[in-house]
Amino acid sequence: MPKINGNEIRPGNVLEHSGGLWAAVKVDHVKPGKGGAFAQVELRNLRNGSKLNERFRSADKVERVRLEQKDMQFLYETDGMLVFMDTETFEQVELPAEILGERRPFLQDGMTIVVEFYEAEALNATLPQKVTCTVAETEPVVKGQTAANSFKPAVLDNGVRITVPPFVGQDEAIVVNTETMEYAERA
Repeated sequence: MPKINGNEIRPGNVLEHSGGLWAAVKVDHVKPGKGGAFAQVELRNLRNGSKLNERFRSADKVERVRLEQKDMQFLYETDGMLVFMDTETFEQVELPAEILGERRPFLQDGMTIVVEFYEAEALNATLPQKVTCTVAETEPVVKGQTAANSFKPAVLDNGVRITVPPFVGQDEAIVVNTETMEYAERA
């Protein structure tokens, strides 16, 4: 595994640190008035989800881990576990539902997502960046309301509340960005 300097850590990197696998969530480079510069890194444990704040100086060496990514199909949820299937070997993998956090409602039956593996252990799942949803309820379209930045609240078919442009009506299919959880475009 490649070793990198403490100042080369970027958000999204996976590091082996103090006996565990950690994902860098947030990285701030700090240059105090006195003393050397360092990177203040917020880490999330990939196995149990715990968080840790750590300082890495530029001279510190850390192990950077490369995770293998596989496209897998979502099958079903059982007892708080999401079951995914490898579309080539038909092997099934279980991951806890809380791994997706507030993006969990966007997971649809049969959806292909990216599951990250370290050796043979499944650690993380990533939804597609854009998902098509249907607007379950929203205010009716008002003629003449064409202000550039006016958005109205809407509830999607999966129960998520977002804001949509005024021209989007009820029962209309829209594309939602799963990273920002915002309206992207009409489907």
